[in-house]
Amino acid sequence: MYAKKQNKKITVIIQARLDSTRLPKKVSKKIQNKPMIWHVINRIKKTHGVEQIILATSDDPSDIPLLKIAKKENIIAFAGNKKNVLNRYFECAKEFSADPIIRITGDCPLIDFSIVERMLKKFLKNDYDYMTNTNPPTFPDGLDVEIFSFKSIEKAHKLAKLKSEKEHVTPYILKNLKKFKIYNFSNKTNLSHFRWTVDEIDDLKLIRKIFAQLKSKKNFLTEDVLKLFEKNPDLLKINSHISRNEGYLLSLKND
Repeated sequence: MYAKKQNKKITVIIQARLDSTRLPKKVSKKIQNKPMIWHVINRIKKTHGVEQIILATSDDPSDIPLLKIAKKENIIAFAGNKKNVLNRYFECAKEFSADPIIRITGDCPLIDFSIVERMLKKFLKNDYDYMTNTNPPTFPDGLDVEIFSFKSIEKAHKLAKLKSEKEHVTPYILKNLKKFKIYNFSNKTNLSHFRWTVDEIDDLKLIRKIFAQLKSKKNFLTEDVLKLFEKNPDLLKINSHISRNEGYLLSLKND
């Protein structure tokens, strides 16, 4: 069992909404006859050391279906601020005594619980405020994991001013390196050119093909997807034209 702080719960907060602009209702799109968010939840459930999983969506009526999915899957459902996602995370973490917080997004149906476990173990053994595997990225886009203390998000929530710092959860932390002890969890091989997240229809086409090919393996991981690409390199062409972090870059333009 991992060492943890008393009275706090090691918590995964999955961020999701249904009014995505580039691919509306993307987290409810079917993959192997299950909504995408179902796959995210059930892959995260396999993570050892996690004490609670929360699906944090908005308080907009359009996101009620996500709250129902969370309850059906026996995880915590939380509805918070629609636009200020930093506030949503902070209020959610405060209400459920989440510390540390593992941030996962609902558009990453290939999230690898073994990577989450390795990162959590390292985070708990060290005195980090914040850990990520995306700064710089060395894992495929879509295996993004962030882990941070409650104190860190509390500070960010108090001090963040820009729209982009509130629409997204952790930019304030990453822009203030002197205020936080930050660690980047790197992969031995740089795999950041792979795109396994879902923002557009071509992303979804690729993910559906991956699941169809690997459905015989109950708990397939990153290595299995990489082996699939070795055998079927044409799969990489499906969404190779889409760039990383388009949503956040758009937020920066709107500051």
